[in-house]
Amino acid sequence: MLACTRTARRLRPCALCPASAIALRFDNIRRSLSSGSDAVNDTARSKPSSRVVFSGIQPTGIPHLGNFLGALLNWVQLQRDAQPDDRLIFSIVGWHALTLPQDPRALSTARREMMAVLLAIGLDPERSIVFHQDDNPNHTELAWILNCITPMGKLRRMTTWKSRLAASRNARDDADVDESLLNAGLFTYPVLQAADVLAYKTTHVPVGEDQQQHIELARDLADTFNRTFKNRGPLFPLPQHVVTTSRRVLSLKDPSSKMSKSAPDKQSRILLTDSALQIQAKVRAAVTDSITGITYDPLARPGASNLLAILAACLGEDVTEAAKRYSDKGHVHLKADVAEAVEEMMKKPRAEFERLREEPAYLTSVSAAGAAKARELSEATMREVRERVGLV
Repeated sequence: MLACTRTARRLRPCALCPASAIALRFDNIRRSLSSGSDAVNDTARSKPSSRVVFSGIQPTGIPHLGNFLGALLNWVQLQRDAQPDDRLIFSIVGWHALTLPQDPRALSTARREMMAVLLAIGLDPERSIVFHQDDNPNHTELAWILNCITPMGKLRRMTTWKSRLAASRNARDDADVDESLLNAGLFTYPVLQAADVLAYKTTHVPVGEDQQQHIELARDLADTFNRTFKNRGPLFPLPQHVVTTSRRVLSLKDPSSKMSKSAPDKQSRILLTDSALQIQAKVRAAVTDSITGITYDPLARPGASNLLAILAACLGEDVTEAAKRYSDKGHVHLKADVAEAVEEMMKKPRAEFERLREEPAYLTSVSAAGAAKARELSEATMREVRERVGLV
């Protein structure tokens, strides 16, 4: 039971979408979790164990629709579809947030609010381990050890630190990035991300396409550690990414780029906290085109295609099938349906979030309980790591 000033209760996942829609959107996640045979190398396979799923999210403001559809709903579905022996670990990665400048007060609030978000969307702290990464020092200890076996060349080939720096400066693309602004934390954060995963001997990591390079690095570092310190066989399984079907949600104002918290125009994104009226206003103002009829053509008609993709994701439909219903309709009709679908999907978790954010004592108790479980698991790993590298 959680130590709380009120009676601890089981948080049930909220009904975010119709059952048929959920089944369609996440069918491939079930297949990925049920296969899993290549998540470990041949030696590690001789020691069967439950699957371990890990993923993290940064506490950098209220999640937008892209975060919601691209990651958070996947986590809820992974929880629903997990086998009884599967271990599910979801972390709010505060140390990663520090790789870019943060206002301390705003970050403190964002940490607490992100915990409320994760509980509001349906993550159950009695089924999954939900915790703040920065409450577990084993992550940074393992990151340092992995840093010491990571070639600089591998980190220079990582593309995501340039993307993050470009986004923080609202640069047009990675080519506009001024590398003089690069700090050591941003350069090496992929190693910390690998440590986040390996600390729990993770076998499966749900990530988007833009994060697959990080999983490859985690696999490389696990393999390097296993081969370098092989006194008792491999220590780390080689984690594999869980493929998700979620489409990338693009900016409502600039459909050539993805929806982002850092975009200057607040009308470009839909936040979890937006009211029905705000959602309607933002969708109505979304960029489209003057072509008669609605078709799905991301290259020629990115604005309309983005709205169709959002509608299909909310309803759990194939986007090309959804587009057929609008072939003889205009953008006004499409936008009205998109706004309604987004509101229907967001209203329950939004209401639960608003309730939970006013219960700091409960959020603290959930965070503490999750961190204790995470430390216990990762400490078992770190005892083996320290012994192998000679730190005992």
